Amino acid sequence: MSKPSAVIYPSELALGLLRDMLRIRLMEERAAELYGEGKIRGFLHLYIGEEAVAVGSLHALAADDAVIATYREHGHALIQGVPMKAIMAEMYGRQQGCSHGRGGSMHLFDACTRFFGGNAIVGGGLPLAVGLALAEQMQKGSRISACFFGEGAMAEGAFHESMNLAALWQLPVLFCCENNLYAMGTALARSQSQPDLCAKAAAYRVTAAAVDGMDVVAVHDATRAAVAHVRSGQGPYFLEFQTYRFRAHSMFDPELYRDKAEVEQWKQRGPIHTYSARLKAQGLLDEPGFLAIEAAVRQEVEDAVAYAEAGTLEPIEQLCSDVYTPQVQP
Repeated sequence: MSKPSAVIYPSELALGLLRDMLRIRLMEERAAELYGEGKIRGFLHLYIGEEAVAVGSLHALAADDAVIATYREHGHALIQGVPMKAIMAEMYGRQQGCSHGRGGSMHLFDACTRFFGGNAIVGGGLPLAVGLALAEQMQKGSRISACFFGEGAMAEGAFHESMNLAALWQLPVLFCCENNLYAMGTALARSQSQPDLCAKAAAYRVTAAAVDGMDVVAVHDATRAAVAHVRSGQGPYFLEFQTYRFRAHSMFDPELYRDKAEVEQWKQRGPIHTYSARLKAQGLLDEPGFLAIEAAVRQEVEDAVAYAEAGTLEPIEQLCSDVYTPQVQP
């Protein structure tokens, strides 16, 4: 990767990127602890190590753009504007959660912030993004759809169908591939005959770019350029964010497919400590300032946990509500 560029953003944005990466990291570290205590159940896929992708890219979008993500979506939901309390309550399975406790970790959803999932099906969000973009185009709007997915999804038929239609109809879709190299547990080179992901996008005549996904500044700058392209009516855009998850695929993953030394090597490029070091070197941040941001975020996390703890489970009598709605007779 090239040498990181200087951070030339206004102070509010520069520090906001750091704050939001810390919000994701500390929220998820707490979630891992709560999972170990049995308070969060089911599947839990952590985003730790990949925070620069969600933060850098979502800060380049407009508030009313649509966002579609995978089951590793806590960070995307948070940065899109879903309250941390609602996310934590959802992971607890409480009615106060953003999906009323019915979705859990893998199915966060919030129409108010235009966060349309959280999707447990690999590649399942891609057609949804295309559909949202088509609706926007038909209504002659200016909003775009940003779809996040892993490199493993690019082996799915839904990816190819979605890319083809988006290119054919010149839809306002931003395809954001989070390439963390291993999908669930198989290296990219062992699962796909063409590991050059941008080449796959180019096959559909979609403009594509590879980005250092461990550098929040590189992510933000690349996404701003991509958003400008899509919003101006030039058709879809594909971004490959080259990143790495520090944790296992999920809490059930024994993680036998990659070397511990490799993980430690990637941690040296961790997005939070490298970015905060850049801010300090440029005089935009000092250690007391960092600690103050961290303390405020930790308090937000604990407030979210308290909110979830105080939440309520759905009564058994309501379990069939919203499952089937009978047709109303005229």
